Amino acid sequence: MALRALFLDVGNTLLTERPSRFELYAQAARARGVDIDEPAMNALMRRAHHELPHEVGGAWRYTDPWFTVYIERIFHDRLGVPRAELPALSEELFGQFSRPETFVLFPGVDALLERARALRLGIGIVSNWSPRLPPLLESLGLAARVDFIVCSAIERLEKPDRAIFQRALEHAGIAPSEALHAGDDVERDLLGAQRAGLRAVLVDHARTHAGWDPARGTRVTSLAELGDVLQRLAH
Repeated sequence: MALRALFLDVGNTLLTERPSRFELYAQAARARGVDIDEPAMNALMRRAHHELPHEVGGAWRYTDPWFTVYIERIFHDRLGVPRAELPALSEELFGQFSRPETFVLFPGVDALLERARALRLGIGIVSNWSPRLPPLLESLGLAARVDFIVCSAIERLEKPDRAIFQRALEHAGIAPSEALHAGDDVERDLLGAQRAGLRAVLVDHARTHAGWDPARGTRVTSLAELGDVLQRLAH
């Protein structure tokens, strides 16, 4: 069946933080007298993310109430920052991740979107992100260039659940086999999309999957390569 739509992940696919989110959290801790570097904060953040369920007190993952618990787990429970400092710290971090200058687009975003349009493909965003995603994409000039945005914290669905891909398919009005999803995470993006019946591409900007087995799916290391994949599939 012909390809009719391209679905795209956001974080580490279209854009990334500069500095990293781990360094931004570490900077917030150091400003409060905690001596911690980026690798140590990386480990703490990943541990907290693993420990917390996708719903806390009715708050879905990546909403502000969920992040408030996440920040408390890291900064108060693990690092000993006084609880009284947490509201200001949370607002600081929320603001940091709302500003477009925190993020850098990967090379080739514009060309990829133009190529997809030239191939008459619909374009959708499918991302595990906070409700700040639509205004962030608007401020980066991307929202107007896609047809819809499916954001996990808004939909209360998240990758790799097939339901979030189904929601995107409903927006696009197409069958699973007519869509290709591209993202950086093997489980959430590649396998999640494949299980939902979509075609999928792993976007490996960091080249962390150098020994990738092509039998598992297509892997690209740039958005230009992803555009080449679209070109082949659309004809």
